[in-house]
Amino acid sequence: MPPTASPVRPDGAVVKVALFATCFNDTMWPETPKAVVRLLERLGVDVEFPQAQTCCGQMFTNTGYADEAIPGVRRFVDVFAGYDAVVAPSGSCVGSVRHQHADLADRAGDRGLRAAVDELTPRVHELSEFLVDVLGVTDVGAFFPHRVTYHPTCHSLRMLRVGDRPLQLLRAVRGIDLVELPDADQCCGFGGTFAMKNADVSVAMGLDKTAHVRSTGAGYLVAGDNSCLAHIGGLLSRHRDGVRTVHLAEILASTEGDLP
Repeated sequence: MPPTASPVRPDGAVVKVALFATCFNDTMWPETPKAVVRLLERLGVDVEFPQAQTCCGQMFTNTGYADEAIPGVRRFVDVFAGYDAVVAPSGSCVGSVRHQHADLADRAGDRGLRAAVDELTPRVHELSEFLVDVLGVTDVGAFFPHRVTYHPTCHSLRMLRVGDRPLQLLRAVRGIDLVELPDADQCCGFGGTFAMKNADVSVAMGLDKTAHVRSTGAGYLVAGDNSCLAHIGGLLSRHRDGVRTVHLAEILASTEGDLP
């Protein structure tokens, strides 16, 4: 059994933890945020899902619509202000919160919004950061008896600098055969609207990535962002060799009891 790791404040009160599912997970990959809840509850953490949450605003900011992103920042700080920790299964969206929200608040000329952003941002964590740094666990009691290789997504690697935290967690999974991905730090080519505006370059980069994935002999490619997994997975599916994609949260939520 994994350790009970529910954090407490110095006054003895249990930390209030919120799940930021992210809009694209909520819409397209709901099993990932569900897996986060199962995982954290197994570790003894009570997780709330504030239903008023929406988008972090990244898709507007990254495509040049900064003013349109500002309402999303206001909503984010309003929704999550009362929580001690906010956890998201997305390096990309957490990267947006940490690196774009302050600039957007400044753009709005709203000192109150900037103060709220500065107060909340240190409490927003990508999943592997929360597990390793906040809860202090690497063995979460997971079981996944498959050959797996890990792709560190650009935002988690370069913006959040999660380092080897996801690998620490994966190495502790029982039954896993974790193999190194060649040139793992190279971008998969997705980049949000980059994949649409520069489709040929995006596909070429993705094909390089899939070649490295296939060279490992892994049956599963794991990452911390479903957007990148969707891009790579779409290209892998064209090879029809059975390599599947899976989010880190879903592996960590898996236990021996999940097997048929």
